[in-house]
Amino acid sequence: MEADLNRIDTADRRYLIKSLSITALVMVLLMFPAAGTLAWAKGWIFLAVSFASFLIAIPILARVNPEIFPARRRIQQGTRQWDRILLGVLFPIMGAIPLVAALDSVRFHWSALPTWGVALGYVLYLAGFGLATYAEAVNKFFEPGVRLQFDREHHVIDTGPYRVVRHPGYIAASGLLIGTALALGSLWALAPAIFVCLLLIGRTIAEDRMLRRELSGYDAYAQRVRFKWLPGLW
Repeated sequence: MEADLNRIDTADRRYLIKSLSITALVMVLLMFPAAGTLAWAKGWIFLAVSFASFLIAIPILARVNPEIFPARRRIQQGTRQWDRILLGVLFPIMGAIPLVAALDSVRFHWSALPTWGVALGYVLYLAGFGLATYAEAVNKFFEPGVRLQFDREHHVIDTGPYRVVRHPGYIAASGLLIGTALALGSLWALAPAIFVCLLLIGRTIAEDRMLRRELSGYDAYAQRVRFKWLPGLW
């Protein structure tokens, strides 16, 4: 593992440590004040599973695709303006998922989710995390913003999950979002999760149209790989 991590540039390692630390702090501040207590087992278990997943994924990506770390450090220059606006909407709504879950599951008990529902949440969350890691492992162009990456010799990726669907990262994100709501024991938290998923559908359509118009070879790829998210459906 140490040898794999050494493949990551020092600045990127510092960014990862800072990013994970800030994410942990934000999640704690979103969940536990809303819950009104630190004694929320579902919240702590979810945080532990989430960060264990990161600790597994990071060395894997460091070994197979270390370029992904600088690519995902920031919204890169050239990101489409419409996507910058969309990201500014997406992130606050995503933050509402653990906040609403805490209010529902602990403070007000608006809904009651059985154990199997929580377990389903973890299945969706871990499946989404695994698929996202797989997509990042094979696609060095997996950036947070939508742009044509001509500065990085942008070309079509058609390996790994991209052999099956054109936008595996978005279906992975949907699993993560819905899985988060359920794993935290809340049906009400599905509302912001599903709303973000709907926005991601719109983003997928816009990005796919851009790529078909502007990225050489993508239109032919889209004819070979017909589905954007789910084989046989869409």
